Amino acid sequence: MAKLRLSLACTLSDRTRPILDGRVAVPGVEFIAQPGEPEDIFRRALRDRAFEVSELSMGSHITTTARGDAPYIGVPVFLSRAFRHSAIHIRTDRGIARPEDLAGKTIALPEYQQTAALWVRGILREQHGVDTRGIKWRIGAERIAVQLPPGHDVAPLGMEPETALREGKVDALITPRPPAPHPQIARLFPDYASAEKAYFAATRFFPIMHCLAVRKDVAEAHPWLPVTLFRAFAEARRLSVAELRLTNVLRVSMPWVAAAFEEQEKAMGGDPWPYGFGRNRDEIAAMTRYALADGLASREVSPEELFHPSTLTEAA
Repeated sequence: MAKLRLSLACTLSDRTRPILDGRVAVPGVEFIAQPGEPEDIFRRALRDRAFEVSELSMGSHITTTARGDAPYIGVPVFLSRAFRHSAIHIRTDRGIARPEDLAGKTIALPEYQQTAALWVRGILREQHGVDTRGIKWRIGAERIAVQLPPGHDVAPLGMEPETALREGKVDALITPRPPAPHPQIARLFPDYASAEKAYFAATRFFPIMHCLAVRKDVAEAHPWLPVTLFRAFAEARRLSVAELRLTNVLRVSMPWVAAAFEEQEKAMGGDPWPYGFGRNRDEIAAMTRYALADGLASREVSPEELFHPSTLTEAA
């Protein structure tokens, strides 16, 4: 029987390479690989439905699911996770020394719906008591149109967010890509690793950024596909984690990767990158709660709505 040929758009990482290089096969599927950077992948997926299988922003996926026009259905394979205390950059001449000092400030973002910003706003509210509605959010350019209810001060910047921070037009910037060095720009959390470890110890959340997703028309035509993808990507992740343990020849260009992995295991347990809906439901529920508070979700979204039903009982 001929294999199903599908486009796959994702970021190159140790978790996706075993799929892309063929070490892990997806039964019944031949991929046309289209690796790239997240911003371009998400824009093309959401505006043009360009890929049959795609890495997808969780912030955008929650937003489109809430309003009923989501082009994709998720698979609980979380291709990107990242702590985001390191993503908060401040002007050092604005009297900002702690998260609480961001209240009432003007903060730039690449996009309001960006998942990194979703997490930071949730952390500011729930961990530090900051009223995020009292912040003026100034945006670069949204990948898809976002309509917010009254009470959210969100407006276009008219320039690049990093430029606005450098020129002092905003007080802070939230971005996963650090700005260029500048004498009046610093991280809000200089020792961000310690802050992120403390956050994990308190919440047990390793913030989910992106999931794997299947275009809805493809999932409807091939209902066996989502769970098959889950199992293959779970195997790819198993191989990537196993490689970090190899010390005869280092597979990663970090001299102390073995020590870093041991430290990570002590802090986060033996499986730092869990896939599967059940193991991550509480964290996904937090994200949907944040999206509702941000005005991104027009209604309460059940975490189960975001993922194909066949995948909800899978674990890896």
